[in-house]
Amino acid sequence: MPTLLLVDGSSYLYRAFHALPDLRNSSGEPTGAIRGVLSMLRRLEGDYKAEYRACVFDAKGKTFRDDWYPEYKSHRPPMPDDLRAQIEPLHEAVEAEGWPLLSVEGVEADDVIGTLTRMAVERGWEVVISTGDKDLTQLVQPGVRWVNTMSEEVLDEAGVSAKFGVAPERIIDYLALVGDTVDNVPGVEKCGPKTAVKWLTEYGTLDNLISNADKVGGKVGENLRKHLDFLPLGKRLVTVATDVELPLQLDDLPARADDKIALKALYERFEFRGWLKDLGDENQRENQRGQNQRGQSRLIPESNDSDPFDSSAEPDAHRAGYVGILDWDAFDALLVRLNAAELTAFDTETTSLDPMAARLVGMSFSTEKGEGAYLPLAHRGADAPDQLAMDEVLKKLKPWLESNAHAKVGQNLKYDAHVLLNHDIRLGGITHDTLLESYVLESDRTHDMDSLAKRHLGLTTIQYTDVCGKGAKQIGFDEVAVDRAIEYAAEDADITMRLHRKLWPQVEAAPSLAALYREIELPTLEVLLDMERTGVLIDPFLLAQHGEELGRRLMVLEGEAHALAGQPFNLGSPKQLGEILFGKLGLPVVKKTATGQPSTDEDVLTQLAEDYPLPKLLLEHRSLAKLKSTYADKLPRMVNPKTGRVHTSFSQATAVTGRLASSEPNLQNIPIRSAEGRRIRAAFIAPRDHLIVSADYSQIELRIMAHLSSDARLLEAFAQGEDVHRATAAEVFGVTPDEVSSEQRRYAKVINFGLIYGMSAHGLAKNLGIERAAAQTWIDRYFARYPGVADYMERIKAEAKDKGYVETVFGRRLYLPDIRASQAGRRQAAERAAINAPMQGTAADLIKKSMIAVHAWLAGSTLKSRLVLQVHDELVLEVPADELDVIRAELPKLMGGVADLAVPLLVEVGAGDNWDEAH
Repeated sequence: MPTLLLVDGSSYLYRAFHALPDLRNSSGEPTGAIRGVLSMLRRLEGDYKAEYRACVFDAKGKTFRDDWYPEYKSHRPPMPDDLRAQIEPLHEAVEAEGWPLLSVEGVEADDVIGTLTRMAVERGWEVVISTGDKDLTQLVQPGVRWVNTMSEEVLDEAGVSAKFGVAPERIIDYLALVGDTVDNVPGVEKCGPKTAVKWLTEYGTLDNLISNADKVGGKVGENLRKHLDFLPLGKRLVTVATDVELPLQLDDLPARADDKIALKALYERFEFRGWLKDLGDENQRENQRGQNQRGQSRLIPESNDSDPFDSSAEPDAHRAGYVGILDWDAFDALLVRLNAAELTAFDTETTSLDPMAARLVGMSFSTEKGEGAYLPLAHRGADAPDQLAMDEVLKKLKPWLESNAHAKVGQNLKYDAHVLLNHDIRLGGITHDTLLESYVLESDRTHDMDSLAKRHLGLTTIQYTDVCGKGAKQIGFDEVAVDRAIEYAAEDADITMRLHRKLWPQVEAAPSLAALYREIELPTLEVLLDMERTGVLIDPFLLAQHGEELGRRLMVLEGEAHALAGQPFNLGSPKQLGEILFGKLGLPVVKKTATGQPSTDEDVLTQLAEDYPLPKLLLEHRSLAKLKSTYADKLPRMVNPKTGRVHTSFSQATAVTGRLASSEPNLQNIPIRSAEGRRIRAAFIAPRDHLIVSADYSQIELRIMAHLSSDARLLEAFAQGEDVHRATAAEVFGVTPDEVSSEQRRYAKVINFGLIYGMSAHGLAKNLGIERAAAQTWIDRYFARYPGVADYMERIKAEAKDKGYVETVFGRRLYLPDIRASQAGRRQAAERAAINAPMQGTAADLIKKSMIAVHAWLAGSTLKSRLVLQVHDELVLEVPADELDVIRAELPKLMGGVADLAVPLLVEVGAGDNWDEAH
């Protein structure tokens, strides 16, 4: 899933200018704001791995808000000359640093960010918004985070609620009440944050508060009533637009490589000597390229007196020991060194990022810090030198590559192992992986090699786009000139070795982390390799049939919508939809967009659907259209033509809790609540004479809570095999288990899961549709019946505050940077995370241990059953019909026996001709 990183450049420009001292170059030009913003961008690059990004600035001139309210931002003093002088060179530097820069006339940077966020969310992308502006917290939603790089504050939905006391969707109402002094938007006099939160908690929305303004007592109530005429305009002014016209699309915002020539000129002008030193001298780079070319048949350079970590050395000095292998003498010397080495860093260069399709272009190796050897095998072009024959090279290297006795380290070795399997070589000796070392040490950071090199080694690596270009003009690695490929590829192996020597001692120094790495993460790599290689069989004809039926249903719904509207219209056009709903049909306007048009978003349609048929029909149309395009139409196109199967890619180093992520395609988020969604799962089928078997943990996080809290009543319920939700209902509602109604059990289920996720009384009341006082009473009763849970929650918060992190049962560390924050909202959000993270993380560890156990058992037997998928707490297998009884009997024992917890681990197993039947 791609990530879009959006930076509010104007916000950081002003903050950097006022926060930093008056920095100037020797010519007297101010440089502080430029340095501050560029430093922030560099930090963001290291902290967030984003395939797409943009830095957005306010454009000159008025915006639509000035037309609405002439006093908008009118109190701001003129821009200081020293700040104005830095804007143009800053824009040049931002673009030279590889950041797409946006500035759209007539709208603010906030509105550009809002629109890009909406576009990314509609595609299913992750979004990170970096700003110091609290107004943009209104954009936070699932998959969207708000980050203040200067204060290191990161807010998700829970974080926004904790910081402001209201959920992100109520931030607009909150700002309208308290006002925005920065933008000169007046709020209700004497209404501070506490009063605004109190009103919104009591009345839910600003519109409801306005409707009940006569019920609000006291002086502040009088002030509210005086301000009623302005509140709708105030709300419009603080609402970030998400529907402005932009001069580009998301696909135009890929992260780009630095323009080193432009940067060099800018750094020299503004005397950023440290960055200039990092950039290096181009003439020196050319000299080194020539040396590498001339010495490419040597494995070790004749001399290398420079210290790669000497701050006085040139930035490219660490590449001085890189060589190419272009003749058999050099290859034989390489093979001798590889066979003698205790550990070798290994990497492949290939024709594709698709692990099932990629073919070798070359391989790189490093056995010592500062050395790197690249073995080109399939570079082409008129200038390509003669290269050793790939078949003969692989024949000679295969014993070493497959040997478990020869230890290897790599960066994401699972990919390299796939590539070698495409050449009928099974990579052995996978001893270390720097991607996983980094993930175990700091799961909340980025783990790509370029970021790791900057963070841990202080080195700037050659980017892929530096050698292959970008966009439509990008070439394949097999077209890269060999001398340039040597620099790039040998660096990969060298940096990997350096990173391992930096990271592994840190992992090894913490026994719990070392065990997690050795016993869970590294073995999981091998399991995932086999699962991805196996793939899963789908029925494209069933999906095609389902897609056709969805298409027909969509046509029917469209016809019904036209009938209800009394005319044809485009169901996908917000403008036409608004004209129909609020113009012709006269439906009530729930909310408006920033430009004053009635909103037709999903929240609005959901509210209207309670009373009107057309909005309800439109919601169904949207849901089915997404199901058709994302799954029914797309999955058949992703079948591998060689295997006839779909091969997803599992990532170990994405979720901070340790859970796996699935991509290309994502098979972990297939909807199963609707009949139409379950038909998608029904298309995942078993081959002839086989069955699909699903095995998943029952109520795993509640069982982990019982183990962690040692609550006597909870432990007893699980030990006795009781229905825990029924048992909780009996405790909370004061009845016997037999007297518990289905409604009471449903409430208890929400309480059980809600409290371990930090749900408040307000959240519980909203979820269940009850009064807040009743929700608080039930929470109080819960903790009175389960005092061990309450004690655990207090204990784990104290432990987190002491250590700065919490741990899973198996030692995985989940860091909480805000746990000691002085700001109450940030601290409380971290405390909620401290309660829940050990449960989510332990559940992730358990399913990985189960995968390892099941995989090892199958590999050591004569059984032909295979693991094909892992989804949350579920394992999916492809099982020959005559092995079903054995699998059914063994899976619960294997999965239930991976850990010795205080409660039994219950595993439920189902089987069927397809995934839907099995689950």
